[in-house]
Amino acid sequence: MLDSYSTPAKGSQKRALTTPEHPQSKRGVARLPSPSLLLSPASFSPSATPSQKYGMRGGRGEVVSSFGTVQGPRWTGKGQSSVRVEMLEGGENSLISSYKYMFQRLRDVRDVLTEKIEELGEELRSHFNIEEFSAVSLPVQNSITVLGQVCCDSNGKLNAQSVLLEAGQEQGGRQVPVDLSELKEFSLFPGQVVVMEGMNPSGETFVATKLYEGIPLPFHCPEVKQEMDEVSEPVMVVMACGPYTPSESLTYDPLIDLITIINKDRPDVCILLGPFVDSKHEQIEKNQVTETFETIFKRCVDSIVEGTKGSGCRLVFVPSQRDVHHHYIYPQPPFNLSSLSKDDSARVTLASDPCTLLISNVTFGLTSTDILFHMGAEEISCGTGTERFTRIMKHMLTQRSYYPLYPPAEEVNMDYDKFQQFSQMNLTPDILIVPSELRYFIKVNHSHFQICLFIYHRAGAELSFSCRVFVRSGTGGSAEELSSVFARLSVCSELSVEFFHVLCLNALNCFECLNWQDLKHV
Repeated sequence: MLDSYSTPAKGSQKRALTTPEHPQSKRGVARLPSPSLLLSPASFSPSATPSQKYGMRGGRGEVVSSFGTVQGPRWTGKGQSSVRVEMLEGGENSLISSYKYMFQRLRDVRDVLTEKIEELGEELRSHFNIEEFSAVSLPVQNSITVLGQVCCDSNGKLNAQSVLLEAGQEQGGRQVPVDLSELKEFSLFPGQVVVMEGMNPSGETFVATKLYEGIPLPFHCPEVKQEMDEVSEPVMVVMACGPYTPSESLTYDPLIDLITIINKDRPDVCILLGPFVDSKHEQIEKNQVTETFETIFKRCVDSIVEGTKGSGCRLVFVPSQRDVHHHYIYPQPPFNLSSLSKDDSARVTLASDPCTLLISNVTFGLTSTDILFHMGAEEISCGTGTERFTRIMKHMLTQRSYYPLYPPAEEVNMDYDKFQQFSQMNLTPDILIVPSELRYFIKVNHSHFQICLFIYHRAGAELSFSCRVFVRSGTGGSAEELSSVFARLSVCSELSVEFFHVLCLNALNCFECLNWQDLKHV
């Protein structure tokens, strides 16, 4: 058994007792800022060799798709270390440290789900002027309005014939099958809180005739007086998600290239989402490494911090469920980087998964968990006229949660006590970042005279994307103006987005060029 933890020997590996001609100071090596030295392939795996496919990629910088009117802002920041990056929740609503888990009871899970049904139900009742909710199992011949949570009648995938509606405790708490044949359009998934109109003549099956959609929360509204007095400089935000290695090697060449881009473009803020040490990497799964996972992660962080020190940008680290060295729980606490110096800690923000950040009066909603992939496998729809990604993103906003799916995917270990406290949306973010193994896209949702920009980029083992966001905050107006879409654009008077490949290897093992995709609002 112990042989599996050692590197196979091809011969005698006795170290030669020779003195090097040019000895190098260990203290000097530790101070070298070059990321390539800290991320030396030989230091992680005995068989680690640079990826030939990654090194031979070509066509970088070629435009392959665009969205909106591309006017091309200058993609160069100023490295403004004075840009404030704030956790919008703040105080007790922010997850800032690890916690004990694996202690939840089924009763606690039920209480969290019941409270979610009641809270969203009260918002829907008030918005649509509904007098009261009836019991879903009540046999009636007249039309009634019911409140409940969508669930499946078995352990299989949800379909139109297996939909159940589970009422809250105030409405009896029973599960009743739902007949969707009378609905012209619907989009449902397990865990969704909905309000339905219909009849239940026998008390055994509820025939739905109308479905009420959820209501998104309002956007963040900065103080008007402060906006009128201050004119902010344009802020450039770079975002990237892992894995930061090629799929066939543990070399961190994509991460080194990303650091080079950061030093070249000098963004004001750089948001890096995990995984940094990917648990799904073949060499990690087979334990073909010579150092601990924590050591590999520490070298990654040291490379990023030291390698970008000259750019002056603020760094944000967000963990992932696939980070093999970190807590495997959702919501996921931030990394613990106690070894950082005081100066480095001042420009590093450690965020949880999920989290909401406030950068230059623009809110960023972040989650590294692949909710798009999980919900896409469970959601059913009919006659909606919209594509699936848009519906899923809308569900996240209307359900006011970064992970509204219940039960969660098998790979997600949910702690529902902390989920209720740290994984709910307190507002609708301006920009929602959701890495996924599915195809990248940028979506704009016009809802209730507000604009929400969706950004999504691939984070699978074969593709790694980065994204630039260019934000210019202008002067605001009166409180009445801030409630309109035009004033929302005056707060974010210029917002541009582009995608580019750092690692360009698709599922067919063919090479793609860098993908630049711009979006501009004026």
